[in-house]
Amino acid sequence: MQTNFIPELLAPAGSPACALAAFEAGADAVYAGLAKFNARERGENFTPEMMGRIIDFAHRNGKKVYVTLNTLVKESELREVAETLALLSDLAPDALLVQDLGILRMAREYFPELKLHASTQMGFHNSAGLRVAETLGVERVVLERQVTMSELAQLRRSTKLELECFVHGALCCSLSGSCYFSSFLGGASGNRGKCKQPCRRRYFAKGGNGFFFSPQDLCGIELLSQFKKLHIESLKIEGRLRQCDYVSAVTSAYRKLLDLSEEEIAGHLAEARNELSHAYGRRWSHGFYTAESTKTLIRQDAFGASGLRCGTVESVRDNGFGFTATCRVGLGDRLRVQPPTGDDGVAVTLTKIFVENRAATRARQGERIFVCCDKPVAMNGQVFKIGESTGDYTKQLAALPERRAKLNFDVQLNDRKLVVKCLNAPLKAWEKELELAAARNAGCDEAQLAREFAHSDSRVFELGKWHAEIDGNWFFPAPLLKEVRREFWQYVASALDPRQVVGDTGVALEKFRRDYLALTPAALPEKSVETVALCFDGAEPANRYARRAMSVFELNKLSTEAILPEFCPENQLGALKKAILAAIARKVTRFRVTSLYALALFDDCRDQVTLVASFPLPAANSMAFCELAKLGFTQAMAHVELDRASIEELQQHAAIPVELYRHGRPSLLISRAAIPVDGYFHDKRGNEFEAVHDRFDHLTRIYPAKVVSIPRLAGTLDFYDLRRANWKAPETTPFNFDGAWE
Repeated sequence: MQTNFIPELLAPAGSPACALAAFEAGADAVYAGLAKFNARERGENFTPEMMGRIIDFAHRNGKKVYVTLNTLVKESELREVAETLALLSDLAPDALLVQDLGILRMAREYFPELKLHASTQMGFHNSAGLRVAETLGVERVVLERQVTMSELAQLRRSTKLELECFVHGALCCSLSGSCYFSSFLGGASGNRGKCKQPCRRRYFAKGGNGFFFSPQDLCGIELLSQFKKLHIESLKIEGRLRQCDYVSAVTSAYRKLLDLSEEEIAGHLAEARNELSHAYGRRWSHGFYTAESTKTLIRQDAFGASGLRCGTVESVRDNGFGFTATCRVGLGDRLRVQPPTGDDGVAVTLTKIFVENRAATRARQGERIFVCCDKPVAMNGQVFKIGESTGDYTKQLAALPERRAKLNFDVQLNDRKLVVKCLNAPLKAWEKELELAAARNAGCDEAQLAREFAHSDSRVFELGKWHAEIDGNWFFPAPLLKEVRREFWQYVASALDPRQVVGDTGVALEKFRRDYLALTPAALPEKSVETVALCFDGAEPANRYARRAMSVFELNKLSTEAILPEFCPENQLGALKKAILAAIARKVTRFRVTSLYALALFDDCRDQVTLVASFPLPAANSMAFCELAKLGFTQAMAHVELDRASIEELQQHAAIPVELYRHGRPSLLISRAAIPVDGYFHDKRGNEFEAVHDRFDHLTRIYPAKVVSIPRLAGTLDFYDLRRANWKAPETTPFNFDGAWE
């Protein structure tokens, strides 16, 4: 084991310029997305051409690029997803980050050359989940952000999978992949890259108002030694919606610390904090890594906006707004004006300002400044600096070379001849006569040939896939091998037009098309089942064993169905396993799995139970249903954010019966943080919610105050959730997810 293990430093790249800034500042890798199917669709993101150039640039410089394909997708989008996967197969990133089980299945089955990382949105947070992740074919898991440092140590010991952890940046209040707050309030799904961040807004309750769900930012510089000791493979900086100045400052600070020995880090923390202060954000914390930080993570009196406060709006005109600067502000800086209501603020880049009624380039503390802009700004709004002017990467981006055509080869070598056949272009096989001697030790192998032929000496072509069969054990002198390589690439340049090179994903796409068309809807049970989820309804459990069972899953004594928890800390896995076995002994045969980790708890009793995939475990398309069927589920709930048309399309291809969440109060946000509101609260538009602190699992759940319901849909099973709703509630409202059932 290394004495000074250095994790990969992974930086955000919301734009090509940010990718260059990250690499320049010392990032080992970046994560970035195309325009669709990534969790930051509001960002600038990448065109396929620029993504390819950045990947090539990274690989030439010993860096890596991970592409985010980490949203849930609807049935109608599967064909486009397949085409995107084919495109990415050609671009050859170092891995894909995925959330949707359907995308994961498609990549694994049809494009196996793509390495897969499980996004934090998949919610893996315990060792049982990591065992499930191994069966899914991923090489790395980005852990749930609400895992503690002590739990992380246990997880590291439990798996050989690569682990990735967030180390810096903004935090979500909710468990990853289980937040429906934004979607419920306006159809902007965080699971589909459109989150409007309602958690950052002001809310109102009997005990006062405030920002009840807006966490402080994570800053993990003081935890680096612990991450290194645990051998966490990758440390991730959040911020794909941030600009180059943020990416550069944060990456540089962490790079300098990571390269130090564990003993040296402590002596350079002050320097790192100073550098991080130029990456304007919220107040720093240790996030969920420590118990103390988890308790103080939410400050209800702190604005949800990030940045350095630099004034209050004192005047508003049609062409801009004025304020008295409390810190230095200048051209090129970016400001956000947060309304007193706490609603989303307006962001502006300073291109023209007046200081004390004169045109200027900067304002000092105490000077009156007028910012010229055409965006509406609220009087008395708080002004925050969220970024500073930074280097211009336009020239560097323009200078990135165009992508070279990748050629795939099949090679045969013996002592007399080398034969190279091109597999994806109309190129005649190239042959070279040789006289090789037998090697005394290990002779020339496939890896040696590939390394040499990768040096194409061409601006047009490069080595793609390579397969070699070597008949015998031969010594291939290095000078001769270089000479053969040069001669071969000269032949390619003279004989082949790059426009004749074709990708090799057509076969995979056609196979997907055939397989998809062959999918037929699963038959419903002969007797249609209406599942009703009950609870103790506040009644005291009969004994302490029942209490313990209740603490790990909700189970009515008269029921034959148990609902497993969405989140189970590592130290409660054993208790949950015992509760499951006790339930089976009591003839409970049907279990609702709400998070993938629970699958591993049935490894030795799968033949005794029926498993149903249930909210909030997302199943949004038929490919996800196929994967769930393979994992052993006999039924799955359609993702609650799906509209009617998407569910009807899903039904036509679902491998197992489709269930609908028809009636109840689904949790909109689930958190381990200490939420400073209890009971009912509302937003400024009158939307009412309830915050419920669970004394058993120590989670806070946010529910809509009204029962929500949707009409019956032919061909589906029904689920009535009565855990926090009466059977016939006096007030009901249709689901508002994605405007699906209005």
